[in-house]
Amino acid sequence: MKIESFQLKLDENKTIEVEFRDLAERANGSVFVKYGDTCVMANCAMSKKEIEGLDFFPLTTLYEEKFYAVGKIFGSRFQRREGRPTEQCILNSRLIDRAIRPLFPAGLNREVQIIVTCLSWDKTIDPAILGLFAASLVLSASDIPWNGPLAPIKFGEKDGKISIFPIVEDKEDSKVDMTISFLKSESRKEILINMIEAGMKEVSEETAANIMFSGKVFAEKMIDFQEEIISKIGKEKIKIKEPLRDEEVEEDVKAFLKGKIEEAIFGNSSLEKLKEEFHEYIKKFDTEDKVRIAKHTLEIESEKTMHEGAIKKDIRIDGRNSKQIRDIECEAGVLKRIHGTGIFCRGQTKVFSFLTLGAPGDQKIMEEMEVQGKKRFMHHYNFPPYSVGETGPMRGPGRREIGHGMLGEKALRYVLPEVEIFPYTIRIVSEVLCSNGSSSMASTCGACLALMDGGVPITNPVSGIAMGLMLEMNNDKSTEEREYKVLTDVQGEEDHFGDMDFKVAGTKNGITAIQMDIKIRGITETIAREALAQARIARLEILEKMLQILPEPRKDISEFAPRIYILKINPEKIGEVIGPGGKVINEIIDACNVTIDIEDSGEVYITSDKKESAERAIEWIKNITHEVQVGEIFQNAIVKRILDFGAFVEFLPEQEGMVHISQLDEKRVAKVTDVLKIGDTIPVKVIAIDEQGRINLSLKQAKK
Repeated sequence: MKIESFQLKLDENKTIEVEFRDLAERANGSVFVKYGDTCVMANCAMSKKEIEGLDFFPLTTLYEEKFYAVGKIFGSRFQRREGRPTEQCILNSRLIDRAIRPLFPAGLNREVQIIVTCLSWDKTIDPAILGLFAASLVLSASDIPWNGPLAPIKFGEKDGKISIFPIVEDKEDSKVDMTISFLKSESRKEILINMIEAGMKEVSEETAANIMFSGKVFAEKMIDFQEEIISKIGKEKIKIKEPLRDEEVEEDVKAFLKGKIEEAIFGNSSLEKLKEEFHEYIKKFDTEDKVRIAKHTLEIESEKTMHEGAIKKDIRIDGRNSKQIRDIECEAGVLKRIHGTGIFCRGQTKVFSFLTLGAPGDQKIMEEMEVQGKKRFMHHYNFPPYSVGETGPMRGPGRREIGHGMLGEKALRYVLPEVEIFPYTIRIVSEVLCSNGSSSMASTCGACLALMDGGVPITNPVSGIAMGLMLEMNNDKSTEEREYKVLTDVQGEEDHFGDMDFKVAGTKNGITAIQMDIKIRGITETIAREALAQARIARLEILEKMLQILPEPRKDISEFAPRIYILKINPEKIGEVIGPGGKVINEIIDACNVTIDIEDSGEVYITSDKKESAERAIEWIKNITHEVQVGEIFQNAIVKRILDFGAFVEFLPEQEGMVHISQLDEKRVAKVTDVLKIGDTIPVKVIAIDEQGRINLSLKQAKK
């Protein structure tokens, strides 16, 4: 077996090991990447044939987690193998895809598949980062055309200091969770960024940018390492077919479009009308190739016109300048019986968000390779076909919906109240009703309004905005040399023809989430800082509009939301409340019509729609866990058993004591049955508790 090994020492404690083995020799490329005892494998393959007529690049990126990687057998007794990808797998797949996709050359019309598998995980480093690094390596060294390599870096924070490649256990309390993908510019003079995924606890724009670009030195080291590997073992790239060209058709189309395309984009017409007219026009071409060339020419001319308008004239498709936001409209408290609602509209993008408050037991149980435990906050995003005026199947959330939902969740996570203050499970569903640009940031704003309407005491309201970019279309210049314009609040056509989707969410104090994807090679530090600064102005403007509708969270939760009551008991008494096989707790739940959740620390959460039901359950639990003191009197003890020497009575739920025959009456009692029978209710007084916890009671002293 042939093995090519390489090592990258990032610092004294961090070393990445790379192995190229011929185990997957029929793939176009295969690599193993190790960090400590964590190991990921990346394999790539490309189809042998070109697919004619595609208007998209057929790339599939998959990240797989295997439970053998952590020494566990997956699932229930009936299903012991991995099935549908977990949510974390889907998010990791998207992370890798978003970074590598822009670097495939235009005109590559072969199917390409990247599969990254976590083979072993020591629970220290985020395996997705190694997965992205492995994807960069395997594509760079393979014969698949690709314009990498990339340097992915994870940033965290501990004790106020920023760390690179932080360990997983530090993530929970970190104020920064940021993943950046770096690469070199065309001139190799600049380090660019081509992907960002970040959550932060109200970090300023300047601090966020400083963190991002503090990784430049590491990034350059990682890129140089990959280029050294490519020079030693890299395969020659497969030549792809040159794009179809027909100068006569191209000139004919340009002549047809002259004057019309500017009018459609910046005038009184529209691109939709132009496309309808263009559809009739291209019927003159007698081959499919000529039709494809004509359509491609329309795309290029539309893109050029939109770029030049923004860069040279600061004018956009709807007449706004680069810094203007579309009209904002907000509503809250729209549906009475819903625990909280928020409607957020920005231009044609309109989102309706719904809040549901549940008991602690409604938390999501996380049984993933990387994440295990409970999740109390969920934001789910739905994007039905009618939101863009189309029809289509409804098959549940896809990768995009899961990713957008998680972005909103990340943006709001940092402002949620602590569980001790607000113990509810919180779920928000954002329904995109109409979409024309950045529905994910609209859902973040709508979800924030729903939280406030529902009386969730968030620390600060959150708003979000999507920034775009128009970069000069001149392939003779490197990225850092080109003119550009950063656009505030991109809409659909600008997203389609533009170069960047830079989403920023946060409070008045700072950023809580960033997500950036691009279509060009990358963006410079100057562009990134300008986008962040411009986004802040827009965020605060949007936030002001939101606060005009709802200045702060409502003082109380909805009358239709369940109420949670917290009771603290001695942890040693938990077993008594639960009872054998859950008998006691289930009896309380059924009799009182409540939900009960008990933590190991002794916190008991009673959830009920009715105050009376909760109070009954609380009293019941208090009685069970009541620590009896000598001298206490209980009026309603029930006789359970009668023996020759006395009777056993239940004076509190699940608590019994004995009344000796001598304690039944002032006068002598010959038989216990002369005074008591099973089922009688009598008063009793606690007269003694022995070392084993046995309780002695008296009937005669209770009567005094």
